[in-house]
Amino acid sequence: MRSQLIILLALLLLVENAKSQVKSSPTAFLQTLKIDITLPTQAENHIIDLVASGDAIDVITSNGVFRYDKDQWSTKLLKTGITSSTLDLNDKIWIASATGIESSKGIKIPNPPLSNDDYVRCMLWEDANTLHIGTSEGLYTWTGTWLKEKILSQAIINDIALDAKGKLWLATLSGLWIKEGDQWIGLDDQLMAVGHEGKYYSLKSVNNAKDIYFSSQWAVGRIADNGDHWVSRGNDGLPFGPVTEIQINGTNKWMGTDKGVLFFDSNKWHYFAGKRWLPDDKVTALLPLGPNKIWIGTQEGISEISREEMTLESKAEYIEKIIEERHTRLGLVNRSKLSTAGDISTSYMDNEDNDGLWTACYLIAQSYRYAVTKSEDARHKATQTYKAMARLESVTGISGLPARSFARASDTVTPSRSPHPKVWHPSPDGVWQWLDDTSSDEITGHVYSLSLYHDLVADRSEKVEVVNHIDRIVTNIIDNEYHLIDFDGLPTRWGIWHPDSLNHAPNWMFERGLNSLQILSFLKTAQHLTKKAKFEEVYQHLVYEHGYLDNARYAKITSPFDISHSDDILNFLPYYNLLTNLPKDDPDREVFATSLNRTWGAVRSDRMPIWNIFASALLEKNCDLDIALEEIQQFPVDLINWKMENSHRWDLRRDLLAHRTLKDQADKALPSPEGNISRWNTNPKLMDVGDGGQTEDSGTYFLVAYWMGRYFGYWE
Repeated sequence: MRSQLIILLALLLLVENAKSQVKSSPTAFLQTLKIDITLPTQAENHIIDLVASGDAIDVITSNGVFRYDKDQWSTKLLKTGITSSTLDLNDKIWIASATGIESSKGIKIPNPPLSNDDYVRCMLWEDANTLHIGTSEGLYTWTGTWLKEKILSQAIINDIALDAKGKLWLATLSGLWIKEGDQWIGLDDQLMAVGHEGKYYSLKSVNNAKDIYFSSQWAVGRIADNGDHWVSRGNDGLPFGPVTEIQINGTNKWMGTDKGVLFFDSNKWHYFAGKRWLPDDKVTALLPLGPNKIWIGTQEGISEISREEMTLESKAEYIEKIIEERHTRLGLVNRSKLSTAGDISTSYMDNEDNDGLWTACYLIAQSYRYAVTKSEDARHKATQTYKAMARLESVTGISGLPARSFARASDTVTPSRSPHPKVWHPSPDGVWQWLDDTSSDEITGHVYSLSLYHDLVADRSEKVEVVNHIDRIVTNIIDNEYHLIDFDGLPTRWGIWHPDSLNHAPNWMFERGLNSLQILSFLKTAQHLTKKAKFEEVYQHLVYEHGYLDNARYAKITSPFDISHSDDILNFLPYYNLLTNLPKDDPDREVFATSLNRTWGAVRSDRMPIWNIFASALLEKNCDLDIALEEIQQFPVDLINWKMENSHRWDLRRDLLAHRTLKDQADKALPSPEGNISRWNTNPKLMDVGDGGQTEDSGTYFLVAYWMGRYFGYWE
């Protein structure tokens, strides 16, 4: 309850802040939000139906009928074991249970002669005196006494509808039926495609009951009075089925299944499932509350999903607040952990193996933010983050060797979870402890983020500090023959840029182009900032004696080989300093531009905003900036790493060149609301992701993409 209240208040503040900016901002868009609706204790959580009643909402659960009006709950009817409900022609609620059928006003009708295993599955009042109920053993009609339809005596009736011509429609597991006069017609014998398999699950009359929407085993469709029929299958983008609930609101189509909610907005299908969006994936009721809001009932409660106008800047401000509250440890920025899955009130920070890289990413975001806004808050955060980056080097006591992470000497630290051994050591002054086996991840993050801080934020004295810092890092690598030497005098596992390894060792084939690109970028950055000739001399040596420029042409490994998404950040960041620092007439510049163009082409289908922005800025052309904008707009504000499952979906084809861990991956990227939100170094095509709500992402990925795009003028 406490965590839900915190989320609710934060989201409401976010929306109100956004609304105040929308009037003057052309960048307003619709952000999808979710709020959990807390039911009264008596109601329990199994939702049977949701009904609009003026400005109020009537919620039918397995335990009764409850009204929600002006943020207050009241009880209309208490009744256990409710299985179905409907409205009569006067909009009075009727419910069915094992003891009979009754209205919320107390009028009762006995149940038909049902078997012990049967129950009322659906109901429809045809007129003031005629009630139809569907069961697992056929259709019954009440007109003062019960009559069972003989032709459907053994059919499982899933839904009932009435059209404008007075025809009764039945969705059954024995076909789609209509009644004309006294005659029942099975449409599967006359018109319906064989692929429906004669199995139908839900019906909805629309357009003044002239049209009927239906769902079948493999599709949803509309049978229109004017012949403008419509159907959607997996091949058309329908995410999943069979659909068990249908609600149509203008051009918006909401549909419920046993594994989430489907939404069609006149353009394409969207999929909402998992705890990010629903209390439970088995959807039992839908109630649109306007074009941009809906209540979704499930077996475990109700979610409100809405689309609210906001701006990217207000979204960035919200994510900044999350980072301030839950994602900063001693100046280091990373994800947080949740003692209770999904409960942000139990958030805590712990050391991570790549604290240096992820903190560098936050420094990148704040540097661009300051360059765009000149905000003192941005400058302060950038400066504090820079100090943490500087401490990563000073705590080791080894010039030019930054740690993976650090903690106070008195802190209890979590052992590394990596398969490569990593050890904590005391700092020379005894105040800190630091984690060794520093990776190329950290070095790449340090060189890019520090140089960006130097160019965009640092004052005169800080610029000197940054130049000396980068000088020490790159000099350390050169002095140790292109290795990153650890506390024990041996190279770290991934800190290798030596020609013998990259050009001749089979186990370094994957890193040949990647690490060649990195070291060339480190050298050019150091030379640009320090003006020391030695860095240019080493650069020329690696290019002309060891072919590092040719290696860098093919930095990104692509299919048919194993593809590593975790290395993409190490691939893209080095291009920035190479292409921004090299003179326009430098012949090497064309090689790096060609390499970047190739690299971006390899990841283009990932729809990863940050790489589209990098490529656009450095290649000076539009590299799918429309996709970048679309992706950061729909990036969720709920940053909890929920378990998200998509391997059951109909609209996704599996890529037979499987993910390197043999997990199912699709042949296209999943939008972040439907999949993974931690997208810097993860595969956006993975179908099943998440840790079940045990962690919360920092949102730094969004901040870098947004502020870098702002810096280059791609959006306001």
